[in-house]
Amino acid sequence: MDFRFPILLDGAMGTQLYKRGYQAGYCPEKWCLEHRDEVIAIQRAYVNAGSDIIYAPTFGANRVSLENNKIFGKVEEYNTQLVGISREAAGADAHVAGDITSCGAMLSPMGSYSFEDIYNIYVEQASALEKAGVDLYIIETIMNVAEARAAVLAVRSVSDKPIFVTFSCNEKGRTMTGTDVCAALVIMQRMGVDAFGLNCSVGPKELVPQIRRLSELAEVPLIAKPNAGLPRFENGHDVYDISPSDFASYVPELAEAGTCIFGGCCGTDENFISAVKEKFSSVQIRRSVCTAQGITAATERDVFTIDPDTSYSEVFDCDDDLEDNIMDSDPDTLIAVSISSEDDISVFAECQYAVRNPLCIVCDDAVLLEKALRAYQGIALYDGALSEEALASLERKYGLITGWKK
Repeated sequence: MDFRFPILLDGAMGTQLYKRGYQAGYCPEKWCLEHRDEVIAIQRAYVNAGSDIIYAPTFGANRVSLENNKIFGKVEEYNTQLVGISREAAGADAHVAGDITSCGAMLSPMGSYSFEDIYNIYVEQASALEKAGVDLYIIETIMNVAEARAAVLAVRSVSDKPIFVTFSCNEKGRTMTGTDVCAALVIMQRMGVDAFGLNCSVGPKELVPQIRRLSELAEVPLIAKPNAGLPRFENGHDVYDISPSDFASYVPELAEAGTCIFGGCCGTDENFISAVKEKFSSVQIRRSVCTAQGITAATERDVFTIDPDTSYSEVFDCDDDLEDNIMDSDPDTLIAVSISSEDDISVFAECQYAVRNPLCIVCDDAVLLEKALRAYQGIALYDGALSEEALASLERKYGLITGWKK
């Protein structure tokens, strides 16, 4: 897929379904299959309004979400049919994205899932979407880094098509799980996604300063897909007060801040998309250029710019003291953890959530290093004796930072 900016995404699906009779508590994906014509009408209106990409209504068509709705063994069937609906709506006028979102899985010890559990859930859905013939993948409304990483790795295991990722945050740029979206950007772009941005949660006004923050670190195109303002609850429903023209009035600011890909989330419809499209002729799109100096790494929550001369003073073993050693570390230091056995992987996986400093993994075994990188939910530096050839695939796949020690 060749990208020509600006790109216009679609608007809301969920709030549009409510307007057509959907009732909360019913499986949205099942409702879409039972009301095919309604979904086609929604999506065709977006295409007619100018959307270059529409999202297949596969938002919750993963195993966990479907089983929570008492639907078993239907992941491939649901994804195939839902993509087919969008393909009919798009015709030859728009691309169809496979839509993937949170499955509500939290990593142990905070939750009951291992990283491999989450990864396998997404492999199943990504495989079905690939077989259904989507043009690209959009991993959206994400608040949990582990799910985003698992979804990206899952898609890459079955496809080389473009991947867009959008997180949801509050007006301060933090997700519900405490991740700074700048950290999420660094993690995702080092893992090779094709675009990154923000959707849902807040309106366009609140996204502008967050896009500006992201643009200072971005090496990929940025996405803004805000709600139609902050909703208020009235008569059992969320009500959005921003008009299409007011919504679109923020397009110039978003473009100036570095946005290349635009769309609408909750509360928007085809009128919002048409209003955004009209603004494209009068705005200049600029690709963000990363201005950070030094080495950029990230924990699951925060981003760090590290001086190339930085080193660590101590290497922690994966023993009973690891969690305490991590938590007691000086916040201004680089943490180093040694991985030398399978047992170390288990200990490290249990303790990695406590990492609040930039992390260096010290390891001389490529297999163990990859297992550690799957467990760690940030972007790590590497020190050890492995060859450049052995490290190359881990750099591409997990964003591992190598060659920083001179």
